[in-house]
Amino acid sequence: MKVGHIELFVRDPLRAKQFYEKVLGCEVTAVQNQQFVWLQLGNTEILLRPGTPPAAASSYEKTAVALVLYTGDLPQTLSRLREHNLTCQLMDGDCYTFTDPDGNWFQLVNPHTHQ
Repeated sequence: MKVGHIELFVRDPLRAKQFYEKVLGCEVTAVQNQQFVWLQLGNTEILLRPGTPPAAASSYEKTAVALVLYTGDLPQTLSRLREHNLTCQLMDGDCYTFTDPDGNWFQLVNPHTHQ
């Protein structure tokens, strides 16, 4: 077996598409029936699916599921995210956490320097 793609439940996939495309830099590869948004981020396929996102956890440590994003240049990536008014919180000394507009949690880390 292997992972085929990741599905994220969001209230409005077409609205969420803007965040994933403009803020995270995903490539939109398809929009099916004006409700399913297919994205590509590196080698990973992500499907934004209409639904009820999990109840938003108050912190990264309290969430049930999160996606970890790798970057080779953490300061530059943080700067770009903050230009979009995204709040990134420092965690464990060298990684940062944030949520999408629907409350899905992400962690941002440089895999070459993270210990």
